[in-house]
Amino acid sequence: MKRYEKLADQIAALIRSGVLAPGERVPSVRQASRSHGVSPSTVFQAYYLLEDRGLIQARPRSGYFVREHAQRPLPEPDIDTRQAETAEVDVSELVFSVLGSLKDPDTVPFGSAFPSPTLFPLARLARSMAQSLRALAPQAVIADMTEGNPNLRRQIARRYMASGVRLPLDELVISNGAMEALNLCLQCVTAPGDLVAIEAPAFYATLQVLERLKLKAVEIPVHPRDGIDLDRLASGLARLPIKACWFMSSLQNPLGASMSEDKKAALYDLLHQHQVPLIEDDVYAELYFGAQPPRPVKSFDRDGLVMHCGSFSKCLAPGYRVGWVAGGRYAEQISRLRLMTTISPSVPAQAALADYLQHGGFDRHLRKLRHALEAQQGAMLASAARHFPPGTRVTRPAGGYFLWFEFPAQVDSLQLFQLALAQGISLAPGPIFSATRRFGNCARLNHGHPWDARSEQAMAALGRLLAAF
Repeated sequence: MKRYEKLADQIAALIRSGVLAPGERVPSVRQASRSHGVSPSTVFQAYYLLEDRGLIQARPRSGYFVREHAQRPLPEPDIDTRQAETAEVDVSELVFSVLGSLKDPDTVPFGSAFPSPTLFPLARLARSMAQSLRALAPQAVIADMTEGNPNLRRQIARRYMASGVRLPLDELVISNGAMEALNLCLQCVTAPGDLVAIEAPAFYATLQVLERLKLKAVEIPVHPRDGIDLDRLASGLARLPIKACWFMSSLQNPLGASMSEDKKAALYDLLHQHQVPLIEDDVYAELYFGAQPPRPVKSFDRDGLVMHCGSFSKCLAPGYRVGWVAGGRYAEQISRLRLMTTISPSVPAQAALADYLQHGGFDRHLRKLRHALEAQQGAMLASAARHFPPGTRVTRPAGGYFLWFEFPAQVDSLQLFQLALAQGISLAPGPIFSATRRFGNCARLNHGHPWDARSEQAMAALGRLLAAF
């Protein structure tokens, strides 16, 4: 990173931690230059970058100030403390009705599961595809179907090293996106009728997978900031024959919660004690806002109990459908099961991603993407504070592109979904994130699309609908 980028990240960390509060003046260029030992030019560049991220703003003849992301900050949602019980899963029809709302390109995509494709380097990826196909040896077209592209596996393993995980290449299984990896992991360690511990709220695709495999859910509450409730999980493991856990330890969807390193270590120790495998869904790992990547639970794994799943779909190339799993002790079983079902992800797509990771400037792209998502999060938070009714609560994730809203108790988010859709606005209502249809007054909104007047108008329209309940 360049010097001005490091300085910008240091100041951004002070803003996120609350040391520099909304509306507060940041150090003058002269002060910052002296205290950080850099030139005024470097400070200006850092402040311009922070402006682009939406964190500070210049006021004529007054200097730079921390942006008022929310003129009346909305409080954090409450954690659901109800006791975890087993539940049959039946949410697919509801989920498909929500997903169907996204087909119209004129709909404001607050309900989408992806960031805007305009944030991805699609042209550069196309060049990588062309270059890698020209260089692809004929025999590799067949060989890479079983093992996966060797260069891609090496590039993924190097990124694991950066997060503190030394990963043997033979533990990596390339898959058709993370969803196939997650499905394969679950199939390896469960049978129909088994109990699986999941988050509450949980990503709706988790529920659909359990429904398809005829598995029962044990919902474990998630704190909107700190992640999974370990006491409730310990109680569930002691009372119930749970066969696997499927959790997001960082930037959990839909809440955006991230567990601390100490809590991740404690989670691993608890599962190790009961010898219950963890399927760690970590598809948002690259979308953190701070200077350091979050450390996965996989980094604490001593005996292959964690199956760590990742993907390029949320940070680089959604349509390429390339994901992976670091399968631990289950790697060979996962690989064989994949060969029995889909055989292989696209070999050309794997080669293209390998070329891009090696030559295309992936980290530069990620920095730009993170900055855009952080600025857009600030814009949505500020808009919600302006337009949503008193009693509204919202999460403040340290990354990703989702906000979870808890509305006043009288709001029915399924009805809100229908009313909003009639006005050309999609959202993801709370009940699709629960096996027991909880969170009826909650919704997930996506801020992963560039913020514009249309976005602001949609938030104002949602505010009017909410006020009418």
